[in-house]
Parts: sequence; C-alpha cells; structure tokens
Amino acid sequence: MKKVEIYTDGACRGNPGPGGWGAILVCGKAEKELSGGDAETTNNRMELMGAIAAFEALKEPCSVTFTSDSQYVINGLEKGWAVGWKKRGWKKSDGSAAQNPQLWDRLLAAIAPHEIKYVWVRGHNGHPYNERCDSLATSYADRYTKK
Repeated sequence: MKKVEIYTDGACRGNPGPGGWGAILVCGKAEKELSGGDAETTNNRMELMGAIAAFEALKEPCSVTFTSDSQYVINGLEKGWAVGWKKRGWKKSDGSAAQNPQLWDRLLAAIAPHEIKYVWVRGHNGHPYNERCDSLATSYADRYTKK
C-alpha cells in the first residue's frame, strides 16, 4: 500500500464570502498541489473541499497521513462525528441539523478505501505544508474578491 501524506486548508474572505481551498499530496519525492474555490461559501465548506479533492485524487487504496488545521474536519472524521450524523439522518447528537451533509457524505465516500492517520496542526504556526496550503486557499479566495 502506497504511503501518502495529505495536507489541506480552507480560507474564506468573510464567512460566508469568497473562499478557497488548497491541498498538497506527497508520495515519496513527488508532490501534487490542488486548489479551488467558490465565490460565495463558508470556511468549513472550503476546509471540507480541500480534503475531498485530495482524497478523490488518490487512484488506489493508500496509507494516508492526513494533516489539517481544521478541528471541524479532523474531529468529524477521527472522532466519528460525521458517521454518527449520517446514521442519524444528518442530525447531531442534540437533534440539530448537521451542516454540509452533502460534502460530509462525499468525504466519507472518498476516505473509505484508505487507512488514515489524522494529524491536527495549529494554523498559521509555521508548518511549511500548512502555510503553503493556506497560500493556495487564500490566493484562490482572492480571485473572487478582486472581480
């Protein structure tokens, strides 16, 4: 099984507002950068989209170390929150609606074939890949704000 490192970040200029996401996949010495965005979105949606794009880019089951500064994404996956929300019809344990169910459903499908180790890092704290993902995300968000 290939070993892959995935780093992701999302950004939003206002929340909601113009946003972007960035992802970097590292396999051996090879690195691949991905980015995208939306003219009207939220930070959490962009965090999810970075993870979705990265995992959907994998062509076979891999052993993945997934690193993000988003506690929303890391906890949603590692602590099983998203699986619980889905089982309850996209309701949280308190009965309120879980946000972004379509994106969570897509992410759960994308991670299913992989063995994953989750790593949370503090954002804007000098982690080279997190900083690069932030740059990808914010530059994409800025495309929408300069129109």
